Amino acid sequence: MQRRMLSKEDEAQGAGDETEVRREDQDKINKFSRLHQRELLIEEELKAKNKDKEDLEEVSNELELADEEDFVPYKMGDSFVSLPVPEVQTLLSSSTEALEKEITSLEEKLDSVREEMSGLKVALYARFGRSINLET
Repeated sequence: MQRRMLSKEDEAQGAGDETEVRREDQDKINKFSRLHQRELLIEEELKAKNKDKEDLEEVSNELELADEEDFVPYKMGDSFVSLPVPEVQTLLSSSTEALEKEITSLEEKLDSVREEMSGLKVALYARFGRSINLET
């Protein structure tokens, strides 16, 4: 691999392409970084909530095969309590509804964060062009 040395003209020309980073630009870059970290955390939490919802739905489907007079263990806090199948189904249904609300809320937060990040990307790319990389 042959290395090419930059001439003084090349260096001067390259230095002329650099845009000064103002305080407001740095603030936008920092905000983008914080939003990106928040986006990752929300995505992680959303993934966990969706997994919990799938698990609840799977358990609910399994309970449909159980006899109505049976008692099944249901986790409340740190302990398990034996409850009748219809009561457990009701509890699972309300837990699933609560998870769906949490998932909807997280999706809205994620959309808001991504929208704000998109606005910052437009402003920063307009100012710095290809000399900045905001791809996540």
